[in-house]
Amino acid sequence: MKQRHALRDDPWERIQDRLPGRAGHVGVTGADNRLFVEAVRYRYRTGIPWRDLPQRFGDFRVVHLRFSCGSRSGVWKRVFRGWAEEADNEWVRMDSSLVRAHPHRAGALRKGPEVGQAIGRRRGGLSTKIHATVDALGNPTGFHLPPGQTHDLVGADVWLPNSPADAVLAEQADDAQKRLIEPLENAGKPIVIPSRRTYLIQRPLDRHRYPARHLIENFFAKLKQFRAIATRDDKTARNFLGAIHWAASLVWLN
Repeated sequence: MKQRHALRDDPWERIQDRLPGRAGHVGVTGADNRLFVEAVRYRYRTGIPWRDLPQRFGDFRVVHLRFSCGSRSGVWKRVFRGWAEEADNEWVRMDSSLVRAHPHRAGALRKGPEVGQAIGRRRGGLSTKIHATVDALGNPTGFHLPPGQTHDLVGADVWLPNSPADAVLAEQADDAQKRLIEPLENAGKPIVIPSRRTYLIQRPLDRHRYPARHLIENFFAKLKQFRAIATRDDKTARNFLGAIHWAASLVWLN
């Protein structure tokens, strides 16, 4: 019988050739790449501390160190980008979701370039905001991590102006004429963003396409099935973003 949270054969066959540590790849060959993938998946799905990994995964310190090194060197981001290149760019949808910082994140770096660790204070406590974009089929294509109190337009500034998508779909909070709407119109991209009610002139809205915005909400629901992401268990923003790229790659596999 398959172990709980074990990776199925078909997703493993699709991802094994993209991972570092595989046979024939530069660098050190991993002893068991599949076991490592399942260990990381188990940890983030269940939300347990690294030291509580079941013994079948081996030394938790080795698994944690390997995952952290991959986050620092951008390995998991590159794996994710490999999937994102297959995106359906007919539409891009953007939104954000708030995650509360777990007490485990205490002790993160407080000095140097990584100070703050994308954790901010807002009503309800310390939190991080995940800005994400998905393609026309609801598959993730990009992420940005600011502190929890950051406005949604910060994510729009990062992703939408240079997006390869043919059109943009977002919510009313992103209706900023000078900051977002005009650059998109100048780029010739159709816009499906409701106008603010305070505007005298309401922009036409394609009400048949706008309900498709639920696809990004569906993605956040899938992402937050990973308990350690839903509660921001990682101390550093680097590892937390690496975990998001890791989980998003698994979403692409399914």
